[in-house]
Amino acid sequence: MKLPRRRFLQLAAGAVALPAMSRIARAQGYPSRPVRIIVGFPAGGTSDVLARLMGQWLSERLGRPFIVENRPGAGGNLATEAVVRATADGYTLLQAGGQDAVNATFYQNLNFNFIRDMAPVIGIMRVPGALVVHPLVPVATVPEFIAYAKANPGKINMASAGIGNTTHVAGELFMMLTGTKFTHVPYRKARR
Repeated sequence: MKLPRRRFLQLAAGAVALPAMSRIARAQGYPSRPVRIIVGFPAGGTSDVLARLMGQWLSERLGRPFIVENRPGAGGNLATEAVVRATADGYTLLQAGGQDAVNATFYQNLNFNFIRDMAPVIGIMRVPGALVVHPLVPVATVPEFIAYAKANPGKINMASAGIGNTTHVAGELFMMLTGTKFTHVPYRKARR
């Protein structure tokens, strides 16, 4: 194979410049500009407060602003899609959560594949689940509650933060495993 002179000179110039360029690239620390943290829920909720605390902590330690941007809607899918469509340079982060695992099975026509299109960076919190009943409900244990729910099908309300939310899915799973039936009442975050 004969290499044309012009192509040879281009390759040689590139080879000479490569060590210098890699030193320049290595000298630029992350982050060199502001970083966006996208949250899939409205301002003021748990996810938002956590993102703002983490953003402040990161800003203080890394010397660059970490800006929280709320993109509520579609169970967090709007935020996830915004991050998937952003340049993959580490300057647009998603505060992901259990809803992303739920959404992957809940929604049939997403414009992204969460497992393929996202890369986890760090876990920042764990959220335990709890079954809470009003003090006037005549039960003291989970088996007593299941018996009470079976005796009163559809008469017990189950609150959640929204359809498809992890609390909603956990409640549906509880009903499926115990043979009970609740009335789901999804609450939306109040707008200010």
